[in-house]
Amino acid sequence: MKVGLYFGSFNPIHIGHLIIAKNIIENHYLDEVWFVVSPQNPFKKENTLLNANHRLQLIRLAIETENKIKASNVEFNLPKPSYTINTLTYLQEKYPQKEFAIIMGSDGFQNIERWKNSKSILENHEFYIYKRPGFDIQQLETVKVTIIDGPALLISSTYIRNLIKERKSIRYLVPDIVKEEIEKMGYYLSASENPS
Repeated sequence: MKVGLYFGSFNPIHIGHLIIAKNIIENHYLDEVWFVVSPQNPFKKENTLLNANHRLQLIRLAIETENKIKASNVEFNLPKPSYTINTLTYLQEKYPQKEFAIIMGSDGFQNIERWKNSKSILENHEFYIYKRPGFDIQQLETVKVTIIDGPALLISSTYIRNLIKERKSIRYLVPDIVKEEIEKMGYYLSASENPS
C-alpha cells in the first residue's frame, strides 16, 4: 500500500488541504493520504500554533466521512521540533508493509534542501508536488517527483486566522463542521483567548 504523508501545522485545516488530498486519492496517485500534524514545525513560531490536539481534532472532524484520508498524531510522541526524517524512520519501522511518499506544495519543495537529512529523504522517497502560483518546480536529479494538477486555491491558514481575529466569516473556507467547532471553542480569537 502506498501512503502519501501530507505534513503540516494545519492551523487550521481548510478546504485547500482537503481538495488536494481528495484529488490525489481520486486520481489514483496513492492509496491513502495521512495528514501528519506537526506539533512544532522547526520553521514556524510555536506561539502562533493552536494546541496540537485541537488541530488534530479539527482534521478528524473534517475527514470523518472519508475512509482513505486519515489524521495522524505520530509526531506528538517524537522529539521536538518535528523533523521529517525522524517521522519517516519511525513510520517505516512501524509499518514495513507500507510505502511512504511525501505530499507538499511547490513553495515548500523549493526549501527541501534545508531539511534535516534532506539527501536521504530525496533519495528514498517519492514526492507528489502540487503547484503553488509563483513557485516553479525544479526537478532534481535522482528524485522521483509527480506533479499534481488541480485547482490553484489561494487559501492559507494565516488568512483564515486573521478573518477569525477580525470576527469575519470563514464560511466556505473550511468545512462547516470545522467552522462550528472553531466558533464553539473560541479558537484563534486572540493569543490570550487561545485554549492551550
